[in-house]
Amino acid sequence: MLFISKVAFPSLSPTPEPPVFGHNNKILSLYVSLAALVGLFLPIAYIFEGILTGDKEGIKAASPHVFLLGSQVFLEGVSVHGDFSLPVRVFVPVLYNSRRIFTLVEWLRTEIRKGDEDFGGIVRRLHVGRGLAIINLVLWCYNLFGFLLPVYLPRAFKRYYSEHHKVKD
Repeated sequence: MLFISKVAFPSLSPTPEPPVFGHNNKILSLYVSLAALVGLFLPIAYIFEGILTGDKEGIKAASPHVFLLGSQVFLEGVSVHGDFSLPVRVFVPVLYNSRRIFTLVEWLRTEIRKGDEDFGGIVRRLHVGRGLAIINLVLWCYNLFGFLLPVYLPRAFKRYYSEHHKVKD
């Protein structure tokens, strides 16, 4: 991230760039809160319940998604407060969302395989695991292909390059 910020997309101004969508966007705030609930808090609860019920397969399948989302949140904080340029700040969620989709597909495969085998656990847990995996897969695919790539990325690059031309003129 540091290499890209110094070589490919250096910061163009000494002051931090404002967010692409502003600070007071209510719809974006609601979307982020919903994504945190579905993507972070419910899977963490699922993992804790798996610890109590002994569902090692469910824990092993859900943990990579939670780890990547936690890492993404941490690096987004670093990129915002670390005075990185806007394209580098956009790079973090796009990269993590792209990778997380693969972990979600694997989580869903594991949950489906649990049902195909002689599942000795709680049937409700099996359905909750499948539901969480499906909902997260839909949410994060939409986030990547419906928001980050077609909306967020172009706006960020437009702002970055319009600032770049203002500096050169």
